[in-house]
Amino acid sequence: MEKISESVVKKDHAPKMSGRSVYVGDYSGDGVLTGKFLRSTLARAKVLGVEVPSLPDGYFYVDKTDVPGDNNVNIVLDDTPVFARDTVEYIGEPIGMVVGPEEKVVDRILSEIKVSYEKLEPMLDLRKADTVFFNYEYEKGNLEKAFAEADKVYEEEFSTGYQDQTYLEPQGMMAEPEENGHMYVHGSMQCAYYVHGAVMRALGSRPDEVHILQDVTGGGFGGKEAFPSILGCQVAVAARKANAPVRCIFGRREDLEFTSKRHPSLCVYKVAVKDGKVTGMDIDVKFNSGAYTTLSPVVLQRGIICASGVYSFDNLHVHGRALKTNTTPSGAYRGFGAPQTFFAVEMMMNHIARDLRIDSLQFKEANLARQGDPTSTSGKYHFPIPLPEMINEVDRACDFRRKHLEYEKPQTGRYRKGIGMALWFHGAGFTGSGERDHIKAVCKLHKYPDGTVEVLASNGEIGQGLRTTFPKIVAHELNLPLEKVYYNHPDTARVPDSGPTVASRSLMVVGELLRRAAIKLRTQWKEGEDQIVEEHFREPDFMIPFYLDKFQGDAYPTYAWGVGAIEVELDTCTGISTILGAYGSFDVGTPIDYNIVIGQMEGGYLQGIGYASIEKMDYDNQGRIRNNSFSDYLIPTTKDVPNLKCMLHVEQYPDGPYGAKGAGELPLVGAPGAYVAAVEQALGNGASLHHAPFTAEDTLNVMMKEAE
Repeated sequence: MEKISESVVKKDHAPKMSGRSVYVGDYSGDGVLTGKFLRSTLARAKVLGVEVPSLPDGYFYVDKTDVPGDNNVNIVLDDTPVFARDTVEYIGEPIGMVVGPEEKVVDRILSEIKVSYEKLEPMLDLRKADTVFFNYEYEKGNLEKAFAEADKVYEEEFSTGYQDQTYLEPQGMMAEPEENGHMYVHGSMQCAYYVHGAVMRALGSRPDEVHILQDVTGGGFGGKEAFPSILGCQVAVAARKANAPVRCIFGRREDLEFTSKRHPSLCVYKVAVKDGKVTGMDIDVKFNSGAYTTLSPVVLQRGIICASGVYSFDNLHVHGRALKTNTTPSGAYRGFGAPQTFFAVEMMMNHIARDLRIDSLQFKEANLARQGDPTSTSGKYHFPIPLPEMINEVDRACDFRRKHLEYEKPQTGRYRKGIGMALWFHGAGFTGSGERDHIKAVCKLHKYPDGTVEVLASNGEIGQGLRTTFPKIVAHELNLPLEKVYYNHPDTARVPDSGPTVASRSLMVVGELLRRAAIKLRTQWKEGEDQIVEEHFREPDFMIPFYLDKFQGDAYPTYAWGVGAIEVELDTCTGISTILGAYGSFDVGTPIDYNIVIGQMEGGYLQGIGYASIEKMDYDNQGRIRNNSFSDYLIPTTKDVPNLKCMLHVEQYPDGPYGAKGAGELPLVGAPGAYVAAVEQALGNGASLHHAPFTAEDTLNVMMKEAE
C-alpha cells in the first residue's frame, strides 16, 4: 500500500461524533424567520388566483412578484422557476412561501390560503410523453450490415424506477441580509458556486453582493447538487422581502415527496450476434425528467455513453431522450444516469448468453473491451482495463463460477439460490469537454506566517472525506504534519471556483491541482511569510477532443472499474430474497485514504443493492409521489447485507494524485445488474426479468404467472 493510502482519523470525526458540528438547523433561531411553502395540489393547472388571509405583523407571503431579478433558477437551462409562474407543472411545485417568527402561525396561515386553479390535463406516462427536453444520438460502424449478417438478433425492453437519495440530513438553507444590500446564504449543499450563480441571478445582484457558505452537510449523493440552488433562491428572495434572516428546513415527508430523484428509465435494446459475439447494438434510451429540465442533459449524456457497457464491438447506434412529465423533477443521483443503462445492458448480455447456451460470464468475457479499443463515443481506452483480474478476485472471494453452474440446475423446495455478476465502469470526471470548457477549475494554497497551510477550493465535504484527503495530499508534498494543513467548508467570498462536488471529480481533478500547487509552494517556501500559490486545470495531452454536437471523442480521461457478485436465497412462499453475500472488486486507482475509500465502496454498493431490491417509489394516477416516509420507502441497512466484502484493485492513473481516480459513484452503478440476475437465476424456469427494483411482490407475481 502506498504511504499516502495509510488511513488517518478523519479531521471532522471528533466534532461529528461529539455533536459539536453545526448544521444549518443548529444556528440560533433568535431573529430568524421560518419559511414554509404553499405547494400546488395539482399536477398541471393554471393558477387563477391566490387568496392570502390578513397577515400578522412580522409575517410575509412571498411569490414570483417578489423576485427582484430573474424568476428562473440558473441550473443548465432556465426553465425551473423560483416560484411558480402562471401554471404549475407538478404536485408540490412552490407557488409561494410564508415566512414568520413562529412555525405554528406559519402553518396556520398556509392552511388558510386558498388557491384557485383551472385544471389542465397532465402527462404522467413516460411511454406517451411527447415533450422532448433533450435529444442526443450517436453511432459508429455499419449497424445495418451487422444486423443483416447476424446469426441472430435479440430485442428486449428494460425499465428502472425512482430512487431517493435519503441523505441523513434533509434539505435546508438559510439566507441573511447584510449591509449594502448584500446577501449571505448558507446551508446543506454540494456546489457552493452553483448556488452563488443562481442566487445572484434571482436577486439581480453583482457577484460580490452575494456569498455562499456550505454548512456541515449530512450527505448529498447528488440530491444536494442542484436542489440547493432552487431553495437558496427562494430563501434569499424571502429574506430580501422581509429584510430578516429566513431559514427553511424540510421535514422528511416533504423531502421525500418534492425533491429530485433518480431518473426513471425505459431502454430498448436490439442486439446483433454472430459467431457467439456481439457485433452491433441499437439502443433507445428514455429518461423521465419530470416537470423541469434540472440536470437531465448531463445525466442523459452519461447514461447513453454507458449504454453499451464494458464491451467492444464495431457497430453501435444510441438514441437518448429526456422527456417531460408532470411529476416531481428528476435530478442528480450517485452514478448519474449510468446505473439505469448498465442494468439494461448487463441483463441483455445475460439473456443472450442463456439463449446461446453459453455461460453468461464467459460470454461477457469474450466481448470485453481491452486497452486501446475505441470507446462507445469513438474515443479510446487509453489505460489498462483490469476487469479479467478483478473477475478472478471476485470469483475467489465467493466461488462464483462453481455456484453459478450449480444454481443453473433445476431447484425444488421452498428455498432456492441464485448468484449474479455484473461488470461496469464509471467515467472519472465531468463528461466530455466540461472540465476544459466550462468548469476551468482553480484552487489555491494559503501559507500563513506560522507555517500552517489552508486549502482554498470550492469542493464540499458531504461525507466522502475531502476535509481529510485534500490536506493529506498537501501535507504529503510539503512534508508537514497533517495537523498543519486544514480545509474549511467553502465560502465563495474566500475560495476560488474549483468546480462542483459532482462526477467523482473532486479527488482526481482538484486533488491533483492541489498536489501541483503544493509542489509549487514547496519550491517557493519562505519561513515566517504569508504566501499564496494558485493552480489551474489543464486537460491531459492524450485526450481526444470531445464534441457534444457529434457525440464523439474521449468522454472521460480515464475510467474506474467495478465487478460485483451477489448471492441470494429466495423464499418461494414469501417472495423475499435474502442476500447471502455481496462481493465487489473496485478499481479507483490509488486510495488516498484506505478506510475512507473502503467506506465509500461499502456504502455505495449497499445503496445500489437498495436500488435493485427494495427502494420502490412511484406516483399515483394524479402524479403525487406515494412514498413519503420511511415506513413506505425502505432503504437497506447493514442487517440486510451482513456479508458484504469490498476489495480494492489498483490500476493507477498517471494524471491523478499518486494514481487516484474517481471513487464515490462507482460502487453503486453495477449492483442492480448483479442482484436482479441472481433473483432471475433463483426463480429458474427460464424467467427473464426486465426491471429494477425487483421486489418481493414482483417475485410472487412471476411465480403466480408460472403457476397459471
